[in-house]
Amino acid sequence: MRKLFLSILLISNIVLADDVKKVENYKITEIYYNNLINEKPLDLASLNLFINLMPKGGDIHHHYSGSIYAETYLDWVDQQGLCIYINDTPKHKKFTVEKNNKINNNHNKNCLSSSKIRANDEIYSNVIKTWSNKDYNNHYNIQLQPDLKFFNTFSYFSSLSADNYNKGLLLLKQRAINENVSYIETMLSASPTLKIPRISASLNKSTTKISNDEKIKIIKDGIFILKNDTKFTKEINDYSNKIDTAAFGLNDDNFTIRFQSYVFRNNEPDIVLSGLYSAFESASNNKNVVAVNIVGPENGFISMRDYNLHMLMFKVLKEEFPTVNLSLHSGELVLGMVPPEGLKYHIRHAIEVAGAKRIGHGIDITFDKDPISLLKLMNKNKIAVEINLTSNYFILGIKPNEHPIQLYQKFNVPYIISTDDSGVSRNNLSNEYLKYATHYQKNYQSLKNTVYRSIIYSFLDDKNKKNELLKLDHLFEIFESKIAAMY
Repeated sequence: MRKLFLSILLISNIVLADDVKKVENYKITEIYYNNLINEKPLDLASLNLFINLMPKGGDIHHHYSGSIYAETYLDWVDQQGLCIYINDTPKHKKFTVEKNNKINNNHNKNCLSSSKIRANDEIYSNVIKTWSNKDYNNHYNIQLQPDLKFFNTFSYFSSLSADNYNKGLLLLKQRAINENVSYIETMLSASPTLKIPRISASLNKSTTKISNDEKIKIIKDGIFILKNDTKFTKEINDYSNKIDTAAFGLNDDNFTIRFQSYVFRNNEPDIVLSGLYSAFESASNNKNVVAVNIVGPENGFISMRDYNLHMLMFKVLKEEFPTVNLSLHSGELVLGMVPPEGLKYHIRHAIEVAGAKRIGHGIDITFDKDPISLLKLMNKNKIAVEINLTSNYFILGIKPNEHPIQLYQKFNVPYIISTDDSGVSRNNLSNEYLKYATHYQKNYQSLKNTVYRSIIYSFLDDKNKKNELLKLDHLFEIFESKIAAMY
């Protein structure tokens, strides 16, 4: 009995010593960060080292096609035997990909393989700059305006991304692991759409000033037609299977991935409705699909005209599919992009009408008709905001002291840090956290809380969310021991 007691006591002392060491490592890390971040001038190299080593949890505002770097797309061009036009033609614009591999031959001097493009430094550099935001500030005077430039890049490589889903996701997985990211929630592919001739005229009518009740009736009529279209049902099933195939072999002890289905907000009403219906249907039946979203330039003519209609579509479908999560791009606007009236309701309607649990961007919050009540509502209902510092600066011109993240902090609105389109922006999640720490986070525990929120506000199911949080606990223990060992 005495031996048993001594054994238990020894084990208890070891456990206690281990706990004491963890607390000590945490305190050293906290002091180190707090001192580092408040140094004048700021030691960015040391801060960058700290952020790169730090676990970053999840990247939950993430577009697959925009996260692949242009260099990878060029690799795929040669692997598929394709070519890239180096001059405009009547049917193709400069630097677009020719998908017919019979065009690629040694005699075609206007459509070149990636290998030939890389052999010419000037052409190679121009392709990279066209397919991304690289060096934009060095030649912005001959470029499209920033928002058009950003969204225009996707037209060059979208066909390549669709041909290589699993390959691209495996690459993104490895990149995530390398920078201590354990979870990605990505928008992989738009959901299937269908023209609805029997109701197209009515839906177009709903873009004019008729009552919301009338709009809802038209939306419900459209959904009834979609539900009973067997061919469209098969397309939805095929889409769901495509996502499962893309996800094959990705999830393991070190990394987890889930998907959001989405629609483009600048399509005609029947296309948006059919896409939303198929997205909701997929999210309700496929465990890999955890949410529905809406994407594209928010300042587009159709997206501004139909914003209220789109939110009503979400509302009706949310009633039909109550368990489906919504994360909506909303408030990605600034004064001057649209008339002032267009800034006053987007975030509010995404939450109050559509039922969004997360908001992507949330930049125009200060222009809401009652921003204080909206901020309080977001605090009360724990509506998280996905902050994308790099793309907000590039697309919208939002400087560090202009970003509403400071308001979200003051009103205790939950927010997370994400990349948006790291391939287009030429960045990664570590760089986003570096910007975040530099401008907005002077406290280690608050920085750490930000990382945890990326999992807490993810759309993982409870079991997987718990596992990811436990994993994060362990990763932070390792990280803090590394920092402590420096001293």
